[in-house]
Amino acid sequence: MASTVWKGHLTFGLVSLPVKLYSAARSETVGFNQLHKHDNSRVKQVLYCAAEDKPIPRSEIVKGYEYEKDKYVVIEDEDIKKVAPKTAKTMEILEFVKSAEVDPIYFESSYYMAPDEAGEKPYALLFEALRESEYCALAKIAMHNREHVVFLRPAKHGILMHTMYYRDEIRTVDEFRTDTSLVKPTELQMAKMLRRLSRESEEADPSEG
Repeated sequence: MASTVWKGHLTFGLVSLPVKLYSAARSETVGFNQLHKHDNSRVKQVLYCAAEDKPIPRSEIVKGYEYEKDKYVVIEDEDIKKVAPKTAKTMEILEFVKSAEVDPIYFESSYYMAPDEAGEKPYALLFEALRESEYCALAKIAMHNREHVVFLRPAKHGILMHTMYYRDEIRTVDEFRTDTSLVKPTELQMAKMLRRLSRESEEADPSEG
């Protein structure tokens, strides 16, 4: 059984229903250890102070924010804990939007949102309303010591939740562009025709003919 990563109430207006979240996807990678090639022994990373020109123990490491070139303000762990939002028990829907109004580039992580005890009926009602209206919802939630804006959309079997990047986290690249003036109308019509013929071929019954 999948482990729950968050439990609480989804609210919109006067409506509140208990829900729980499960991770919908995770990356799978092959891990390697770094070895000394002469004897295959594990190697360790050494923390090194450039100013004193010597290795230092991990106990002497602090966190610092660079506010100017080579100038830092030290941030203690207690300071981070004070400003980090605590995991909330409420996810609040802010507004309903058409899915086309939100660029998928803003999607970060995906979660299955399922109803918790006594939440089956209102959950099903929300799911059907989203599916038939073709609307999705923008909501706000605090979890894992961070506040997230999230996108709720109806999938085949239930509601999916996507945490979203903030606007300043999206990178703009000047080279990412398309010169549509290179395309001639006749070439575009031919491309559309080939796409249609390909689709019709895939949908045709192989036993025919």
